[in-house]
Amino acid sequence: MTIPSASIPLVSTIFGLTYLALAVGRVPGLRTDRAGIALVGAAVMLACGMLSMADAARAVDYETIVLLFGMMVVVTYLRMAGCFALATEQVAARCSGPLTLLAVTIAISGAFSAFLVNDVVCVALTPLVLHLCQRLKRPPIPYLVGLATASNIGSVATITGNPQNIIIGSLSHISYLRFATRLAPIALIGLALNFAVVALVYRKTLTEARQDHSTADESPAPRVHRGLLIKSMAVTLVTVGLFFTGQPIALVALVAAGVLMLDRVRPAKVYHAIDWPLLVMFAGLFVVVHAFEVNVVKTWGLERWHALLESPVVLVSGLSVVLSNLVSNVPAVLLFKPLMEVMPHRELAWLALAMSSTLAGNLTVLGSVANLIVVENARRAGTELSFLEYLKVGVPLTVLTTLVGVAWLALVH
Repeated sequence: MTIPSASIPLVSTIFGLTYLALAVGRVPGLRTDRAGIALVGAAVMLACGMLSMADAARAVDYETIVLLFGMMVVVTYLRMAGCFALATEQVAARCSGPLTLLAVTIAISGAFSAFLVNDVVCVALTPLVLHLCQRLKRPPIPYLVGLATASNIGSVATITGNPQNIIIGSLSHISYLRFATRLAPIALIGLALNFAVVALVYRKTLTEARQDHSTADESPAPRVHRGLLIKSMAVTLVTVGLFFTGQPIALVALVAAGVLMLDRVRPAKVYHAIDWPLLVMFAGLFVVVHAFEVNVVKTWGLERWHALLESPVVLVSGLSVVLSNLVSNVPAVLLFKPLMEVMPHRELAWLALAMSSTLAGNLTVLGSVANLIVVENARRAGTELSFLEYLKVGVPLTVLTTLVGVAWLALVH
């Protein structure tokens, strides 16, 4: 198909303005958020005739949307059943020492985020960690930083760990088990580094906390709905098990959500917990990026870039760390799709993208949605985690974990 030369500058302008607005996070003078920005970008592409409605519908990867929606429902039921509250209560009872509490906070955040979408995990865990710190009279900042960074690192391990991995899993067709086998070791090493860096950066704060022998505040037992807890945990375990057996993960997640919805819990509570703006942003970005791909990128002759494509791990990791912190990791991942299609080592390139785009989220507070969720929830509770405060851990941790990830993938390859 010949692409009209007149469409190239128009599509490039629409695409550039959309991604610029995504990088800023809003439209100056308006209250439009990232979801609205992506939706407007898609609407303008369609209105200018850069894509037909049928092409736009085909551009939206419905399996990604379905999988993300299904996992949000599963995590919502776990939260309503009291699963996360019960886990933190057990921590308070057995791991009250400052370093032990930090290690367990990182372990729980990383473990849940490895299989459940990390953004939703942070929504559930942030208020519980804040309550735990208040109850045990611990300074909250080290534990909040540990929670946010561990959620990003732990989510590297599987396809269902975070939104960008969900996209990569759908586009790359890498099996759930193979993905986990390649990237789970990076997540495990990264979590160990996470504990070491946070403990080192906040050693004085944690040492002072260790010397505080005052009695912890008493707190009522967490509210647990026993029947719903058993059902939601059973469904979650079966769901994750089916992921590893190679079943279609989008279908499995949707069925899991359907089984959980057959309950006496009011559906409105579940719908309220779903991150609808994130789903809207995904749909809009799929359309915007596809229009840019078919009208502009196809004229670049990517298949001739042999010199750059021979080292996919270094190339992809370096670019994605930069782009993920400019426009956020989900939009950055979609930008790489045309490049991936001409990579000689395609699977390795997709894995490098999953690893680096996720670990890049730890660089700054703005690097991932999970970070923003922790910061905003903490702010509403009266605890300020500033941009510069976060950088103390974010910069060294991102550098160390990304280097480990690149070395590991190069070794595996």
